[in-house]
Amino acid sequence: MNGLSDTDLVLAAQRGDVGALGVLLQRHRAGMTVAAVGVLGHRPEIEDVVQDSCLIVLRRLGDLREPQAFGGWVRTVVRNQARQHLRSRTALVMPDLEGTRPAPHDRDDPHDLDPARLAERHALGDWVWQALDQLSPEHRLVTMLRYFTEVTAYEQIAAICGVPVGTVRSRLNHARSRMTQALDASADRAHDDHRALTRMRHRQAVETLEAGRTGRFAEAMGAICRPTLETVWAKGKRTHGLGYPTLAMYRDVGDGVRFEVAGVVAGRDVVIWETDLISPPEDPAHCPPSALWVHSLTDGLGDRLRVFHPRPAVVT
Repeated sequence: MNGLSDTDLVLAAQRGDVGALGVLLQRHRAGMTVAAVGVLGHRPEIEDVVQDSCLIVLRRLGDLREPQAFGGWVRTVVRNQARQHLRSRTALVMPDLEGTRPAPHDRDDPHDLDPARLAERHALGDWVWQALDQLSPEHRLVTMLRYFTEVTAYEQIAAICGVPVGTVRSRLNHARSRMTQALDASADRAHDDHRALTRMRHRQAVETLEAGRTGRFAEAMGAICRPTLETVWAKGKRTHGLGYPTLAMYRDVGDGVRFEVAGVVAGRDVVIWETDLISPPEDPAHCPPSALWVHSLTDGLGDRLRVFHPRPAVVT
């Protein structure tokens, strides 16, 4: 396989040959390191940026339309990651507050693909998720938030997880290292179909939010959560049971708020709903424009829910 051209390897990888992708990344590892050094200089975090970039390449390879351009494309990914790293040292990196989620054609944004859509395109998604599932719950959660949702800033992830920013950084560093080892070790194995899990969790999210509109929210939540559900709300309020979440849902729906599922990220014991909150026309600042619902599961049922608003309400 080492004798194949980049084009042949990319095409094979896009068909689901994880060994081909491994050869590609190994072949271009030196160039990726040089690209990172060109932006950052010789710093200890060079390896972190390169590993970060490898994970992004895993997610975005199916979107590469010119296989012969793999080398230049992967170095661009590295340089973008390195620049983001520089910005994060001096300022809070926030999602775009003016628009919604990035469009698939925004090639320079490393967070531009919904993992569910990517998994539909090629088998590499199953490989990535099998490696993710080998992480501990706390390391898996920060990785899912950082790479698969619009919550990319360390400060936001820290707020959701209830830990200091330094802990988020150390968990991400550890997760990247473990992910690289797990991907290398599992390249030649069969991988579970993650698409089926994502489709099931997405259907549950849609049905549950629709149940809020039709008066069946408590029943729908009871089907996916334990009666003792602990909920941590955006401002730190904690509630137990399904009563308060049901009351809050009916209150918002009664005020004219609409809930729409924008994306679902499904792990073995963590499921994240990205939802758009659409305020009534007469009160456009009634609620923030989006909410993240982070469900922690035990034996398939939610026992803890964290609700977070990545963007504030827009006051006009």
